[in-house]
Amino acid sequence: MMFALFMLVVLVISGGIWLLDILVLRKRRPAGKADPILVEYSKSFFPVILVVFLIRSFVVEPFKIPSGSMMPTLLAGDFILVNKFTYGLRVPILNHTFFEVNHPKRGDVFVFHFPPDPSIDYIKRVVGVPGDKISYKDKQLYINGQKLDVSFVDDYQYPAAGLNMVYAKRYQEQLGDVKHDILIDEEAITTDGETEVPPGHYFAMGDNRDNSKDSRFWGFVPEDNLVGKAFFIWWNFDNFSRIGSIGH
Repeated sequence: MMFALFMLVVLVISGGIWLLDILVLRKRRPAGKADPILVEYSKSFFPVILVVFLIRSFVVEPFKIPSGSMMPTLLAGDFILVNKFTYGLRVPILNHTFFEVNHPKRGDVFVFHFPPDPSIDYIKRVVGVPGDKISYKDKQLYINGQKLDVSFVDDYQYPAAGLNMVYAKRYQEQLGDVKHDILIDEEAITTDGETEVPPGHYFAMGDNRDNSKDSRFWGFVPEDNLVGKAFFIWWNFDNFSRIGSIGH
């Protein structure tokens, strides 16, 4: 959000200088005199910034995965692309929808402004949509009273802080129309609870179920906080094989 605000400020300033030159300054300059350097830079940067700003605001935006909360679907260091129009066109910065398209569905991996601090962007999976009753008991997810189907895949390990290894089990979970992998650490303390998703909100969880601060801790994601749907991994400096994959 802060970068978008920065781009908007630069866009307004550069565009304002260019417009001022067209309407006022250019008429006062002697014929044949070169444009002032500030005007020259504004004329050069404004079209580029405008195109980038429009693409990032309404089409697609890049994000970097900062943590392992979405493992094994997304790894720390993955650079992903987020579809900005899947959930409707929104006013830049204010984020209010002015043209509705679709709403998040169970199983979507989505980016949103962190409810306790909207200046931070989070990425999780949509588990509950408005009206759903969500229950998490003994590391098992229930939606509207129905236990989700899970099947064991294999043992999984990954490095944690301090070079310690975390040993978990990977399961495949059926969430709506989406089959995706989750990680369960059987030795971790389970955060159990039951809640109902209110209108205009979503319940989000990380795929790394025992290493994710999500809706179980800080509550629901409001509609106005939505950014877009993650759909493509375009880079990872440490693992080139992840480039081009699509997380589900």
